[in-house]
Amino acid sequence: MVHADGHNFPGSDPNPHMNKFAFGCAIVASIISIIFGYDTGVMSGAQIFIRDDLKINDTQIEVLAGILNLCALVGSLAAGKTSDVIGRRYTIALSAVIFLVGSVLMGYGPNYPVLMVGRCIAGVGVGFALMIAPVYSAEISSASHRGFLTSLPELCISLGILLGYVSNYCFGKLTLKLGWRLMLGIAAFPSLILAFGITRMPESPRWLVMQGRLEEAKKIMVLVSNTEEEAEERFRDILTAAEVDVTEIKEVGGGVKKKNHGKSVWRELVIKPRPAVRLILIAAVGIHFFEHATGIEAVVLYSPRIFKKAGVVSKDKLLLATVGVGLTKAFFIIIATFLLDKVGRRKLLLTSTGGMVFALTSLAVSLTMVQRFGRLAWALSLSIVSTYAFVAFFSIGLGPITWVYSSEIFPLRLRAQGASIGVAVNRIMNATVSMSFLSMTKAITTGGVFFVFAGIAVAAWWFFFFMLPETKGLPLEEMEKLFGGGGPRGDRDGLEIQTKTISILEVSHKSFSQLKK
Repeated sequence: MVHADGHNFPGSDPNPHMNKFAFGCAIVASIISIIFGYDTGVMSGAQIFIRDDLKINDTQIEVLAGILNLCALVGSLAAGKTSDVIGRRYTIALSAVIFLVGSVLMGYGPNYPVLMVGRCIAGVGVGFALMIAPVYSAEISSASHRGFLTSLPELCISLGILLGYVSNYCFGKLTLKLGWRLMLGIAAFPSLILAFGITRMPESPRWLVMQGRLEEAKKIMVLVSNTEEEAEERFRDILTAAEVDVTEIKEVGGGVKKKNHGKSVWRELVIKPRPAVRLILIAAVGIHFFEHATGIEAVVLYSPRIFKKAGVVSKDKLLLATVGVGLTKAFFIIIATFLLDKVGRRKLLLTSTGGMVFALTSLAVSLTMVQRFGRLAWALSLSIVSTYAFVAFFSIGLGPITWVYSSEIFPLRLRAQGASIGVAVNRIMNATVSMSFLSMTKAITTGGVFFVFAGIAVAAWWFFFFMLPETKGLPLEEMEKLFGGGGPRGDRDGLEIQTKTISILEVSHKSFSQLKK
């Protein structure tokens, strides 16, 4: 990347070609997101059949839908520390196992309590998946392709949601007792696929550096880089950001002993953060808050009810209209993955949020007209178009950018725990919307709820405008400077670390050449 004055950012990646190995790793890691998306989307239609089979009421449906996100809150908070201890790779494997157990229990589901237990276990897996997939993708990506690779988990969530909607339509034609159980239980199969795929995935080189395993980190950096020079440059930036002190290097199998600064990650992140880290945390928490406070979960989870309020009465037509929501979401996220590294995060985010304001307002008006004057052909058409427009604007910006942005802005030492805080806020808001939407529609009408979402979207636009700078093309190790920081421990200490780090790389230059061969 280049400054306005024409100088290159250190560590920027001038190579326009995407590394195929890094792309493959990001794809495998994103499979876990397909499972989460499927669990979210399939509940949209499955709840119709669960209500009829288990004879449960609206409150129980709200709890069943929302409990996934409350349990995901627990999973996301645990995932940060877990990934720092056992590594990014095995954290993905752990989340797959948790999903597998939850899916089997939901597919069995003889009664409401067992179904709830399965949903809770799957929710813990959701928390792990939402935190680890974007972080892993960001840590193996080069700066020039990080937006694309880090947005793959969000794309896979959308594909999973679409598959859930299609599953609703297909399995909905089976018997009442069998149909919804197959909808929920079939999610176990992708978990098995991931269990095999994980064996071919390398560990994050940034995590390996944090563990002092430099030799392994160098080997993987060569694999995920296009040239020897790029690998060296990225490795130098990682060592600097990780605050490796070369005065304490021990040549034991290529490892290092890092200086322990005696500072808790949570202390640096929450209790006494540096000014730049405080701004980063506010940005991450804010974007996760607004992603769901603007109402996307209400549309994804309750779209059949929204279309029914608008005047669509046939069960088949309701499910088909819901499939349209999934198709729209997947299509526009695919477009977003190719625009993130060209247009940039900020422009897409502001355009996306502005479009959401107009779509939500239009949807609120059409639903209010139906509520007051009965079924109107133009209001029905407008509500469907507005719903699709809202999903499209969300999916081309706020949806994928939330995960890309929050996984790339934290300093290396704080990244996993910082990302877990963002996911925790995300799940709290998701649960709040999913567990209160039906109650709110009864209190202030469906149209009134979407007027509230439109107002929140306006606040979101202003927050993004003032608090979120552009990160396109900037190396992960430079993010703190973007928010006003001077490196891991300030400009002076950072310069000393970088000077020492260069001496490591001069000594290990030959090893890179040997590894490349």
